[in-house]
Amino acid sequence: MAADLDDEDQVHDGLTFEVEEDEHDDGGRKVRSKGIYLLPNLVTTAALFSGFYAIIAAMKGIYDKAALAVFVAALFDGMDGRVARMTNTQSAFGAEYDSLSDMVSFGVAPALIVYSYSLSALGKLGWMAAFVYVAAAAFRLARFNVQISKVDKRYFIGLASPLGAAIMASLVWAGHDNQVNVRVPWLAALIAIVSVLTAFLMVSNFRYYSFKEFDRSRVPFAVMLPVVFLLCAIASDLPLGILAVTLVYAGSGPVAAIWHRRGGRSSD
Repeated sequence: MAADLDDEDQVHDGLTFEVEEDEHDDGGRKVRSKGIYLLPNLVTTAALFSGFYAIIAAMKGIYDKAALAVFVAALFDGMDGRVARMTNTQSAFGAEYDSLSDMVSFGVAPALIVYSYSLSALGKLGWMAAFVYVAAAAFRLARFNVQISKVDKRYFIGLASPLGAAIMASLVWAGHDNQVNVRVPWLAALIAIVSVLTAFLMVSNFRYYSFKEFDRSRVPFAVMLPVVFLLCAIASDLPLGILAVTLVYAGSGPVAAIWHRRGGRSSD
């Protein structure tokens, strides 16, 4: 008993940083593990760093790099879960760390970038619109965490936060690339409306296809040609192309909901 107490004191002596969590071994027995898995959490740290860099770049007025950093964060965010599943290194710590990283990269960073780039011209209304987006991202991530085991993995309930961040980042990137004066009051107000609408879509109950099983799906060979043309169109003006794709995807949720509702009424 005394030895156990000594071990407990060593763990919580205030001099070390350690993580303990309950896991299950191959036999299904509950065991307590110390430490964290390096590889998936390293990828999550890269995503967090990208989001932090996006904020720093926006503060310095380097808006194109700030927007690109958000997309890099989204790339790393898509990798960490796959790395954890491929290496069988999923953990509760990793899930919580990923969520906190997402809040910085896809909640705070996009809002601050858009505010610094355009919304600050609106005064109080500008920072209020930016905060609405931050709050919606927090609500979206919290809801995802509590419902992760209860929803169909083929769909997101509400616009996923990386996609919301992609709208905000591509909006800034496209405006900066085309040298648009986004501090004109009417245009800043339009960007504020887009920010608030994006926030609404993140906390809505609209269903969005997640593409998680897309890599396993078969499509007719003829589909490849239109896809090639679409990629060429996007590549011709990458910022505007990404902005167009993200806006179409964001609109697909409400459109699908209206379509199904009308279909249900017509069948009645």
